[in-house]
Amino acid sequence: MARTASEAPAGAGRQRWKALWVTLVTGFMTLLDVTIVAVALPSLQHGLNASAASVQWVVSGYALSFALALVPAGRLGDAVGRRRIFLAALAAFVVCSAAAGAAPTAGLLIAARVAQGAAAGCLAPQNSALIQQMFHGAERGRAFGLLGATVGVSSAVGPVVGGLVLTLASGPEGWRWIFYVNVPIGLTALLLGARLLPRVAPGRGSRRLDLPGVGLLGAGVLALMLPLVFAEDGGVARLWWLFPAGAALLVVFARWEHRVTARGGQPLLDPRLATGTRGYLPGATLGALYFVGFSGIWIVFALFFQNGLGYSPLSSGLVVTPFALGSATAAVVAGRLVERFGRLLTVYGLVTVMAGLGTTALLLGRAPTGALPWFAAPALLVAGLGSGCVISPNVTMTLRDVPVRMAGAAGGALQTGQRLGSAVGTALLPGLFYLVLNATGGDHRAAVSVAVGAASATMLAAFAVAVADRRRDRHDGTAADGRESAAGTAHAGRP
Repeated sequence: MARTASEAPAGAGRQRWKALWVTLVTGFMTLLDVTIVAVALPSLQHGLNASAASVQWVVSGYALSFALALVPAGRLGDAVGRRRIFLAALAAFVVCSAAAGAAPTAGLLIAARVAQGAAAGCLAPQNSALIQQMFHGAERGRAFGLLGATVGVSSAVGPVVGGLVLTLASGPEGWRWIFYVNVPIGLTALLLGARLLPRVAPGRGSRRLDLPGVGLLGAGVLALMLPLVFAEDGGVARLWWLFPAGAALLVVFARWEHRVTARGGQPLLDPRLATGTRGYLPGATLGALYFVGFSGIWIVFALFFQNGLGYSPLSSGLVVTPFALGSATAAVVAGRLVERFGRLLTVYGLVTVMAGLGTTALLLGRAPTGALPWFAAPALLVAGLGSGCVISPNVTMTLRDVPVRMAGAAGGALQTGQRLGSAVGTALLPGLFYLVLNATGGDHRAAVSVAVGAASATMLAAFAVAVADRRRDRHDGTAADGRESAAGTAHAGRP
Protein backbone atom coordinates (compact mmCIF):
# COMPACT_ATOMS: atom_id res chain seq x y z
CA MET A 1 0.00 0.00 0.00
CA ALA A 2 1.39 3.40 -0.92
CA ARG A 3 2.30 5.66 1.95
CA THR A 4 0.36 8.90 2.18
CA ALA A 5 2.06 12.23 2.58
CA SER A 6 1.03 12.40 6.23
CA GLU A 7 2.74 9.08 6.89
CA ALA A 8 6.01 9.87 5.14
CA PRO A 9 9.05 9.89 7.36
CA ALA A 10 9.71 13.37 8.75
CA GLY A 11 13.20 14.80 8.99
CA ALA A 12 16.16 13.78 6.89
CA GLY A 13 19.64 12.38 7.16
CA ARG A 14 21.63 12.76 10.32
CA GLN A 15 19.12 15.04 12.04
CA ARG A 16 16.63 12.17 12.38
CA TRP A 17 19.21 10.03 14.17
CA LYS A 18 20.27 12.91 16.40
CA ALA A 19 16.62 13.49 17.28
CA LEU A 20 16.27 9.78 18.03
CA TRP A 21 19.15 9.95 20.52
CA VAL A 22 17.42 12.82 22.32
CA THR A 23 14.28 10.70 22.73
CA LEU A 24 16.31 7.65 23.81
CA VAL A 25 18.20 9.55 26.51
CA THR A 26 14.91 10.95 27.76
CA GLY A 27 13.29 7.50 27.73
CA PHE A 28 16.24 6.03 29.60
CA MET A 29 15.97 8.73 32.26
CA THR A 30 12.23 8.27 32.83
CA LEU A 31 12.38 4.45 32.92
CA LEU A 32 15.42 4.53 35.20
CA ASP A 33 13.38 6.50 37.72
CA VAL A 34 11.07 3.50 38.12
CA THR A 35 13.83 1.44 39.79
CA ILE A 36 16.63 3.82 40.78
CA VAL A 37 14.71 5.13 43.80
CA ALA A 38 14.45 1.69 45.41
CA VAL A 39 18.07 1.67 46.63
CA ALA A 40 17.64 5.10 48.25
CA LEU A 41 14.51 4.28 50.26
CA PRO A 42 16.24 3.54 53.61
CA SER A 43 18.23 6.80 53.62
CA LEU A 44 15.23 8.70 52.27
CA GLN A 45 12.99 7.37 55.04
CA HIS A 46 15.55 8.31 57.69
CA GLY A 47 16.24 11.74 56.21
CA LEU A 48 12.58 12.77 56.10
CA ASN A 49 11.52 10.81 59.20
CA ALA A 50 8.85 9.20 57.01
CA SER A 51 6.65 6.20 57.64
CA ALA A 52 6.99 2.96 55.68
CA ALA A 53 3.65 3.65 53.94
CA SER A 54 4.84 7.10 52.83
CA VAL A 55 8.07 5.67 51.46
CA GLN A 56 6.12 3.07 49.50
CA TRP A 57 4.17 5.84 47.77
CA VAL A 58 7.42 7.42 46.60
CA VAL A 59 7.79 4.37 44.33
CA SER A 60 4.15 3.44 43.77
CA GLY A 61 2.91 6.98 43.09
CA TYR A 62 5.39 7.33 40.23
CA ALA A 63 4.45 3.94 38.76
CA LEU A 64 0.71 4.60 39.00
CA SER A 65 0.68 8.05 37.41
CA PHE A 66 3.14 6.83 34.75
CA ALA A 67 0.76 4.04 33.70
CA LEU A 68 -2.37 6.20 33.83
CA ALA A 69 -0.91 8.90 31.56
CA LEU A 70 0.32 6.66 28.73
CA VAL A 71 -2.72 6.22 26.47
CA PRO A 72 -4.28 9.70 26.92
CA ALA A 73 -0.87 11.32 26.34
CA GLY A 74 -0.30 9.18 23.24
CA ARG A 75 -3.68 10.21 21.85
CA LEU A 76 -2.95 13.85 22.73
CA GLY A 77 0.34 13.64 20.86
CA ASP A 78 -1.52 12.28 17.83
CA ALA A 79 -3.99 15.15 18.12
CA VAL A 80 -1.85 18.24 18.75
CA GLY A 81 1.65 17.14 17.75
CA ARG A 82 4.21 14.80 19.30
CA ARG A 83 6.98 17.37 19.39
CA ARG A 84 4.82 19.78 21.37
CA ILE A 85 3.76 17.18 23.95
CA PHE A 86 7.31 15.80 24.20
CA LEU A 87 8.87 19.18 24.98
CA ALA A 88 6.12 20.21 27.42
CA ALA A 89 6.29 16.87 29.27
CA LEU A 90 10.10 16.95 29.39
CA ALA A 91 10.04 20.45 30.90
CA ALA A 92 7.53 19.25 33.50
CA PHE A 93 9.68 16.20 34.28
CA VAL A 94 12.73 18.41 34.93
CA VAL A 95 10.76 20.74 37.23
CA CYS A 96 9.25 17.80 39.15
CA SER A 97 12.67 16.16 39.52
CA ALA A 98 14.05 19.35 41.07
CA ALA A 99 10.99 19.59 43.33
CA ALA A 100 11.41 15.98 44.46
CA GLY A 101 15.07 16.57 45.29
CA ALA A 102 14.28 19.70 47.30
CA ALA A 103 11.17 18.31 49.06
CA PRO A 104 11.29 19.12 52.80
CA THR A 105 8.58 16.61 53.78
CA ALA A 106 7.44 13.17 52.69
CA GLY A 107 4.07 14.54 51.56
CA LEU A 108 5.65 17.04 49.19
CA LEU A 109 8.03 14.39 47.89
CA ILE A 110 5.12 12.07 47.11
CA ALA A 111 3.27 14.88 45.32
CA ALA A 112 6.36 15.67 43.25
CA ARG A 113 6.83 11.99 42.40
CA VAL A 114 3.21 11.58 41.27
CA ALA A 115 3.56 14.63 39.02
CA GLN A 116 6.94 13.38 37.80
CA GLY A 117 5.41 10.01 36.91
CA ALA A 118 2.61 11.70 34.95
CA ALA A 119 5.19 13.70 33.00
CA ALA A 120 7.15 10.51 32.29
CA GLY A 121 3.95 8.81 31.12
CA CYS A 122 3.35 11.70 28.71
CA LEU A 123 6.87 11.34 27.31
CA ALA A 124 6.94 7.58 26.76
CA PRO A 125 4.36 7.19 23.95
CA GLN A 126 5.88 10.11 22.05
CA ASN A 127 9.14 8.15 21.77
CA SER A 128 7.68 5.24 19.82
CA ALA A 129 5.38 7.54 17.83
CA LEU A 130 8.28 9.79 16.79
CA ILE A 131 10.19 6.72 15.58
CA GLN A 132 7.25 5.78 13.36
CA GLN A 133 7.00 9.37 12.20
CA MET A 134 10.70 9.75 11.36
CA PHE A 135 11.66 6.28 10.07
CA HIS A 136 10.32 3.50 7.89
CA GLY A 137 11.41 0.07 6.61
CA ALA A 138 14.73 -1.30 7.83
CA GLU A 139 15.63 2.03 9.46
CA ARG A 140 12.54 1.80 11.64
CA GLY A 141 13.65 -1.64 12.82
CA ARG A 142 17.08 -0.27 13.73
CA ALA A 143 15.50 2.64 15.60
CA PHE A 144 13.17 0.33 17.53
CA GLY A 145 16.18 -1.86 18.27
CA LEU A 146 17.83 1.08 20.02
CA LEU A 147 14.58 1.82 21.85
CA GLY A 148 14.39 -1.81 22.99
CA ALA A 149 17.98 -1.63 24.21
CA THR A 150 17.07 1.49 26.17
CA VAL A 151 14.10 -0.24 27.83
CA GLY A 152 16.09 -3.34 28.73
CA VAL A 153 19.16 -1.53 30.04
CA SER A 154 17.27 1.11 32.02
CA SER A 155 15.31 -1.57 33.85
CA ALA A 156 18.42 -3.61 34.65
CA VAL A 157 20.90 -0.91 35.66
CA GLY A 158 18.66 1.14 37.95
CA PRO A 159 20.12 -0.42 41.13
CA VAL A 160 23.68 0.06 39.81
CA VAL A 161 23.14 3.73 38.97
CA GLY A 162 21.31 4.33 42.24
CA GLY A 163 24.08 2.70 44.25
CA LEU A 164 26.72 4.72 42.38
CA VAL A 165 24.91 8.02 42.98
CA LEU A 166 24.54 7.26 46.70
CA THR A 167 28.22 6.32 46.89
CA LEU A 168 29.31 9.61 45.32
CA ALA A 169 26.76 11.75 47.19
CA SER A 170 27.30 10.38 50.68
CA GLY A 171 25.68 11.80 53.79
CA PRO A 172 22.13 12.05 55.15
CA GLU A 173 20.99 14.23 52.22
CA GLY A 174 22.68 12.15 49.53
CA TRP A 175 19.37 10.59 48.44
CA ARG A 176 18.32 13.97 46.98
CA TRP A 177 20.82 13.52 44.14
CA ILE A 178 18.81 10.54 42.92
CA PHE A 179 16.36 13.21 41.68
CA TYR A 180 18.72 16.14 41.07
CA VAL A 181 20.75 14.13 38.53
CA ASN A 182 17.77 14.36 36.15
CA VAL A 183 17.92 18.15 36.00
CA PRO A 184 21.07 18.77 33.90
CA ILE A 185 20.33 15.76 31.69
CA GLY A 186 16.74 16.87 31.17
CA LEU A 187 17.65 20.48 30.43
CA THR A 188 20.22 19.39 27.84
CA ALA A 189 17.68 17.07 26.20
CA LEU A 190 15.10 19.89 26.22
CA LEU A 191 17.40 22.28 24.37
CA LEU A 192 18.44 19.65 21.84
CA GLY A 193 14.87 18.43 21.38
CA ALA A 194 13.63 21.94 20.61
CA ARG A 195 16.26 22.14 17.89
CA LEU A 196 16.15 18.64 16.41
CA LEU A 197 12.65 17.14 16.76
CA PRO A 198 10.62 17.40 13.53
CA ARG A 199 7.70 19.78 13.22
CA VAL A 200 4.80 17.87 11.69
CA ALA A 201 1.25 19.17 11.82
CA PRO A 202 -1.33 16.70 13.19
CA GLY A 203 -4.04 15.39 10.91
CA ARG A 204 -7.25 17.33 10.45
CA GLY A 205 -10.24 16.51 12.58
CA SER A 206 -8.19 14.71 15.23
CA ARG A 207 -8.00 17.33 18.00
CA ARG A 208 -11.01 16.23 20.08
CA LEU A 209 -10.09 14.10 23.09
CA ASP A 210 -12.43 11.29 24.13
CA LEU A 211 -12.88 12.36 27.78
CA PRO A 212 -15.33 9.56 28.77
CA GLY A 213 -12.83 7.09 27.34
CA VAL A 214 -10.02 8.70 29.34
CA GLY A 215 -12.07 8.34 32.53
CA LEU A 216 -13.08 4.72 31.91
CA LEU A 217 -9.60 3.57 30.93
CA GLY A 218 -7.96 5.44 33.79
CA ALA A 219 -10.39 4.03 36.35
CA GLY A 220 -9.93 0.50 35.00
CA VAL A 221 -6.13 0.63 35.02
CA LEU A 222 -6.12 2.22 38.49
CA ALA A 223 -8.39 -0.50 39.87
CA LEU A 224 -6.13 -3.23 38.48
CA MET A 225 -2.91 -1.66 39.75
CA LEU A 226 -3.85 -0.48 43.26
CA PRO A 227 -3.97 -3.94 44.87
CA LEU A 228 -0.61 -4.74 43.28
CA VAL A 229 1.21 -1.61 44.46
CA PHE A 230 0.00 -2.36 48.00
CA ALA A 231 0.91 -6.04 47.74
CA GLU A 232 3.56 -5.86 50.48
CA ASP A 233 0.93 -4.62 52.95
CA GLY A 234 -1.62 -7.28 52.06
CA GLY A 235 -3.21 -5.18 49.35
CA VAL A 236 -4.12 -8.14 47.14
CA ALA A 237 -6.07 -9.84 49.94
CA ARG A 238 -7.67 -6.57 51.09
CA LEU A 239 -8.47 -5.05 47.73
CA TRP A 240 -9.09 -8.18 45.63
CA TRP A 241 -12.53 -6.85 44.65
CA LEU A 242 -10.83 -4.14 42.58
CA PHE A 243 -9.64 -6.77 40.06
CA PRO A 244 -13.15 -7.70 38.80
CA ALA A 245 -14.18 -4.04 39.07
CA GLY A 246 -11.23 -2.99 36.92
CA ALA A 247 -11.93 -5.72 34.37
CA ALA A 248 -15.58 -4.60 34.16
CA LEU A 249 -14.53 -0.98 33.63
CA LEU A 250 -12.21 -2.02 30.80
CA VAL A 251 -15.07 -3.95 29.16
CA VAL A 252 -17.24 -0.84 29.38
CA PHE A 253 -14.33 1.18 27.95
CA ALA A 254 -14.02 -1.20 24.98
CA ARG A 255 -17.74 -0.95 24.26
CA TRP A 256 -17.64 2.83 24.50
CA GLU A 257 -14.74 3.00 22.05
CA HIS A 258 -16.65 0.81 19.57
CA ARG A 259 -19.61 3.16 19.92
CA VAL A 260 -17.49 6.27 19.34
CA THR A 261 -15.90 4.67 16.28
CA ALA A 262 -19.28 3.59 14.85
CA ARG A 263 -20.48 7.18 15.12
CA GLY A 264 -17.48 8.41 13.17
CA GLY A 265 -15.88 10.05 16.22
CA GLN A 266 -12.29 10.05 17.44
CA PRO A 267 -11.86 7.30 20.07
CA LEU A 268 -9.13 7.39 22.67
CA LEU A 269 -7.97 3.94 21.50
CA ASP A 270 -9.30 2.88 18.12
CA PRO A 271 -10.72 -0.69 18.35
CA ARG A 272 -9.42 -1.36 14.85
CA LEU A 273 -5.92 -1.52 16.32
CA ALA A 274 -6.90 -4.88 17.83
CA THR A 275 -9.24 -6.13 15.10
CA GLY A 276 -7.74 -4.79 11.89
CA THR A 277 -4.06 -4.09 12.49
CA ARG A 278 -1.84 -7.08 11.77
CA GLY A 279 0.31 -8.09 14.72
CA TYR A 280 -0.88 -5.45 17.19
CA LEU A 281 -3.02 -7.54 19.56
CA PRO A 282 -0.62 -10.52 19.83
CA GLY A 283 2.34 -8.17 20.21
CA ALA A 284 0.68 -6.17 22.99
CA THR A 285 -0.34 -9.40 24.75
CA LEU A 286 3.16 -10.85 24.43
CA GLY A 287 4.71 -7.67 25.83
CA ALA A 288 2.45 -7.64 28.88
CA LEU A 289 3.11 -11.31 29.64
CA TYR A 290 6.87 -10.99 29.18
CA PHE A 291 7.15 -8.04 31.55
CA VAL A 292 5.57 -10.09 34.35
CA GLY A 293 8.74 -12.15 34.59
CA PHE A 294 11.17 -9.53 33.30
CA SER A 295 10.32 -6.81 35.84
CA GLY A 296 9.97 -8.91 38.97
CA ILE A 297 13.41 -10.56 38.86
CA TRP A 298 15.29 -7.34 39.64
CA ILE A 299 13.61 -7.00 43.02
CA VAL A 300 14.23 -10.68 43.73
CA PHE A 301 17.92 -10.35 42.87
CA ALA A 302 18.22 -7.26 45.10
CA LEU A 303 16.53 -9.06 48.01
CA PHE A 304 18.75 -12.10 47.64
CA PHE A 305 22.12 -10.41 47.23
CA GLN A 306 21.53 -7.59 49.74
CA ASN A 307 19.44 -9.27 52.45
CA GLY A 308 20.64 -12.83 51.91
CA LEU A 309 24.34 -12.34 51.17
CA GLY A 310 24.93 -8.87 52.63
CA TYR A 311 26.00 -7.15 49.38
CA SER A 312 25.86 -3.35 49.10
CA PRO A 313 23.29 -1.87 46.67
CA LEU A 314 26.08 -1.10 44.19
CA SER A 315 27.61 -4.60 44.42
CA SER A 316 24.18 -6.17 44.10
CA GLY A 317 23.52 -4.19 40.92
CA LEU A 318 26.90 -5.04 39.44
CA VAL A 319 26.20 -8.78 39.80
CA VAL A 320 23.29 -8.56 37.33
CA THR A 321 25.13 -6.25 34.90
CA PRO A 322 25.82 -9.15 32.45
CA PHE A 323 22.08 -9.32 31.79
CA ALA A 324 22.00 -5.61 30.94
CA LEU A 325 25.03 -5.88 28.66
CA GLY A 326 23.58 -8.88 26.83
CA SER A 327 20.20 -7.21 26.46
CA ALA A 328 21.66 -3.97 25.06
CA THR A 329 23.90 -5.77 22.57
CA ALA A 330 21.24 -8.16 21.32
CA ALA A 331 18.56 -5.46 21.05
CA VAL A 332 20.66 -3.37 18.68
CA VAL A 333 21.50 -6.40 16.50
CA ALA A 334 17.91 -7.69 16.61
CA GLY A 335 16.66 -4.33 15.41
CA ARG A 336 18.61 -4.90 12.19
CA LEU A 337 17.37 -8.48 11.79
CA VAL A 338 13.68 -8.12 12.57
CA GLU A 339 12.72 -7.20 8.99
CA ARG A 340 14.31 -10.44 7.82
CA PHE A 341 13.20 -12.91 10.49
CA GLY A 342 10.06 -11.30 11.92
CA ARG A 343 8.28 -13.07 14.77
CA LEU A 344 10.72 -15.99 14.59
CA LEU A 345 13.27 -13.73 16.28
CA THR A 346 11.09 -13.30 19.37
CA VAL A 347 10.38 -17.05 19.47
CA TYR A 348 14.10 -17.84 19.62
CA GLY A 349 14.65 -14.94 22.02
CA LEU A 350 12.07 -16.28 24.47
CA VAL A 351 13.61 -19.76 24.36
CA THR A 352 17.02 -18.25 25.11
CA VAL A 353 15.88 -16.02 27.97
CA MET A 354 13.93 -18.88 29.58
CA ALA A 355 16.97 -21.15 29.32
CA GLY A 356 19.25 -18.47 30.76
CA LEU A 357 16.96 -17.69 33.71
CA GLY A 358 16.30 -21.37 34.37
CA THR A 359 20.04 -22.03 34.51
CA THR A 360 20.51 -18.99 36.76
CA ALA A 361 17.88 -20.35 39.15
CA LEU A 362 19.73 -23.68 39.40
CA LEU A 363 23.12 -22.04 39.88
CA LEU A 364 21.94 -19.64 42.58
CA GLY A 365 20.58 -22.61 44.50
CA ARG A 366 23.60 -24.92 44.19
CA ALA A 367 26.82 -23.07 43.29
CA PRO A 368 29.37 -22.22 46.03
CA THR A 369 28.29 -19.08 47.87
CA GLY A 370 31.59 -17.24 47.50
CA ALA A 371 31.66 -17.72 43.74
CA LEU A 372 27.96 -17.16 42.98
CA PRO A 373 28.44 -13.99 40.86
CA TRP A 374 30.99 -15.76 38.65
CA PHE A 375 28.82 -18.85 38.21
CA ALA A 376 25.70 -16.79 37.48
CA ALA A 377 27.31 -14.27 35.09
CA PRO A 378 27.34 -16.48 31.93
CA ALA A 379 23.75 -17.60 32.47
CA LEU A 380 22.61 -13.99 33.05
CA LEU A 381 24.45 -12.93 29.90
CA VAL A 382 22.59 -15.60 27.90
CA ALA A 383 19.29 -14.51 29.42
CA GLY A 384 20.08 -10.90 28.53
CA LEU A 385 20.89 -11.83 24.94
CA GLY A 386 17.52 -13.56 24.70
CA SER A 387 15.73 -10.59 26.26
CA GLY A 388 17.25 -8.24 23.70
CA CYS A 389 15.74 -10.41 20.96
CA VAL A 390 12.30 -10.13 22.58
CA ILE A 391 11.68 -6.53 23.61
CA SER A 392 12.82 -4.49 20.61
CA PRO A 393 11.65 -6.90 17.86
CA ASN A 394 8.28 -7.19 19.58
CA VAL A 395 7.86 -3.42 19.60
CA THR A 396 8.72 -3.32 15.89
CA MET A 397 6.37 -6.21 15.03
CA THR A 398 3.55 -4.74 17.13
CA LEU A 399 3.68 -1.20 15.74
CA ARG A 400 4.95 -1.69 12.18
CA ASP A 401 1.47 -1.74 10.57
CA VAL A 402 -0.09 0.89 12.84
CA PRO A 403 -1.03 4.03 10.87
CA VAL A 404 1.17 6.95 11.89
CA ARG A 405 -1.93 9.00 12.81
CA MET A 406 -2.61 6.48 15.62
CA ALA A 407 1.01 5.83 16.58
CA GLY A 408 0.91 7.71 19.89
CA ALA A 409 -2.20 6.02 21.26
CA ALA A 410 -1.01 2.61 20.01
CA GLY A 411 2.41 3.04 21.65
CA GLY A 412 0.76 4.23 24.85
CA ALA A 413 -1.53 1.18 24.98
CA LEU A 414 1.42 -1.14 24.32
CA GLN A 415 3.36 0.40 27.20
CA THR A 416 0.30 0.38 29.47
CA GLY A 417 0.20 -3.40 29.05
CA GLN A 418 3.89 -3.55 29.91
CA ARG A 419 3.33 -1.42 33.04
CA LEU A 420 0.48 -3.72 34.13
CA GLY A 421 2.70 -6.74 33.54
CA SER A 422 5.46 -5.06 35.55
CA ALA A 423 3.05 -4.38 38.42
CA VAL A 424 1.99 -8.03 38.48
CA GLY A 425 5.60 -9.24 38.34
CA THR A 426 6.89 -6.91 41.05
CA ALA A 427 4.10 -8.12 43.35
CA LEU A 428 4.11 -11.82 42.39
CA LEU A 429 7.80 -12.73 42.34
CA PRO A 430 8.94 -10.98 45.55
CA GLY A 431 5.81 -12.39 47.23
CA LEU A 432 6.84 -15.87 46.12
CA PHE A 433 10.40 -15.19 47.34
CA TYR A 434 9.14 -14.33 50.84
CA LEU A 435 6.72 -17.26 50.84
CA VAL A 436 9.52 -19.75 50.22
CA LEU A 437 11.83 -17.88 52.60
CA ASN A 438 9.32 -18.23 55.45
CA ALA A 439 8.46 -21.83 54.60
CA THR A 440 12.14 -22.88 54.64
CA GLY A 441 13.08 -21.01 57.79
CA GLY A 442 15.14 -18.33 56.04
CA ASP A 443 16.77 -20.24 53.18
CA HIS A 444 17.53 -17.36 50.81
CA ARG A 445 19.05 -19.63 48.19
CA ALA A 446 15.96 -21.79 47.93
CA ALA A 447 13.80 -18.67 47.78
CA VAL A 448 15.74 -17.04 44.95
CA SER A 449 15.86 -20.30 42.98
CA VAL A 450 12.10 -20.74 43.13
CA ALA A 451 11.35 -17.08 42.33
CA VAL A 452 13.73 -16.84 39.36
CA GLY A 453 12.55 -20.22 38.09
CA ALA A 454 8.96 -18.95 38.31
CA ALA A 455 9.97 -15.87 36.29
CA SER A 456 11.24 -18.18 33.56
CA ALA A 457 8.01 -20.20 33.72
CA THR A 458 5.78 -17.12 33.38
CA MET A 459 7.42 -16.44 30.04
CA LEU A 460 5.99 -19.67 28.67
CA ALA A 461 2.70 -17.84 28.12
CA ALA A 462 4.51 -15.19 26.07
CA PHE A 463 6.24 -17.98 24.14
CA ALA A 464 2.85 -19.55 23.30
CA VAL A 465 1.58 -16.22 21.95
CA ALA A 466 4.75 -15.77 19.86
CA VAL A 467 4.47 -19.27 18.36
CA ALA A 468 0.78 -18.77 17.54
CA ASP A 469 1.50 -15.43 15.87
CA ARG A 470 4.38 -16.96 13.91
CA ARG A 471 2.11 -19.74 12.64
CA ARG A 472 -0.55 -17.24 11.64
CA ASP A 473 2.00 -15.19 9.71
CA ARG A 474 3.18 -18.31 7.87
CA HIS A 475 -0.41 -19.29 7.09
CA ASP A 476 -1.25 -15.80 5.83
CA GLY A 477 1.92 -15.78 3.72
CA THR A 478 1.11 -19.18 2.20
CA ALA A 479 -2.47 -18.10 1.49
CA ALA A 480 -1.25 -14.89 -0.13
CA ASP A 481 1.23 -16.83 -2.27
CA GLY A 482 -1.57 -19.17 -3.31
CA ARG A 483 -3.82 -16.29 -4.29
CA GLU A 484 -1.01 -14.68 -6.31
CA SER A 485 -0.26 -18.00 -8.04
CA ALA A 486 -3.92 -18.55 -8.91
CA ALA A 487 -4.22 -15.02 -10.23
CA GLY A 488 -1.10 -15.50 -12.33
CA THR A 489 -2.42 -18.79 -13.79
CA ALA A 490 -5.76 -17.24 -14.65
CA HIS A 491 -4.07 -14.30 -16.29
CA ALA A 492 -1.78 -16.60 -18.30
CA GLY A 493 -4.77 -18.56 -19.64
CA ARG A 494 -6.45 -15.48 -21.05
CA PRO A 495 -6.23 -14.87 -24.84
